[in-house]
Amino acid sequence: MSTFSQQLPIVLHSLNAGFLQTLRLFGITLAGAIPLGLVICLGCMTRFKPLTAVLRAVIWIVRGTPLMIQLLIIYYFPGIVLGNAFWGSGERGRFIAASVAFIVNYACYFAEIYRGGIQSIPVGQDEAGMVLGMTKSQIFFKVKLLQMVKRIVPPMSNEIITLVKDTSLSRIIALQEIIWAGQSFMKGHQGISGVIWPLFFTAIYYLVFTGILTIVLGAIEKKLNFFR
Repeated sequence: MSTFSQQLPIVLHSLNAGFLQTLRLFGITLAGAIPLGLVICLGCMTRFKPLTAVLRAVIWIVRGTPLMIQLLIIYYFPGIVLGNAFWGSGERGRFIAASVAFIVNYACYFAEIYRGGIQSIPVGQDEAGMVLGMTKSQIFFKVKLLQMVKRIVPPMSNEIITLVKDTSLSRIIALQEIIWAGQSFMKGHQGISGVIWPLFFTAIYYLVFTGILTIVLGAIEKKLNFFR
């Protein structure tokens, strides 16, 4: 039986590979969900009622069902029901499906945060802008947008920290993220089996990553304090 010192390099190599997959999913989700959430928010606030109704229904469904179920449906539904596994096969297909599920899920949560931030800005600012001859788009981008950003940073920060941990749910479709890598040594992987200590190492990865994000997001919030 191999010793801890012999197992450690093997475990760390596997965990590093899993953590890179976690980072990729995290980054792609933010890159897609942040702008999509704003689009959904603006769509919900438009005067075109059919579009508003559809988007509100989508938000209700996404926020009212577990992300794990959404992952399973998005990944398996095309192949099982439609007979067309258009996500592709292997790890790449699982990653694409997971990215789509996470982007849609978090975009709906971000949309509600955006809406709350926009609606919290006094209506008087719109009226003052119109008196100055500004268009609605100019009022939004030049007057309200930065104020909205200041107001939504705390709730967005909470969602971003939650996203770090939610990426672990992607293992339900066998995406080889960091917890999948850690748990694999319990079942037997690369000649190592029946050990649980790699899971404690995964917790360290999460703690360090969330700690760095907390510092960065806190610094961003302080930078925006001039809107008080």
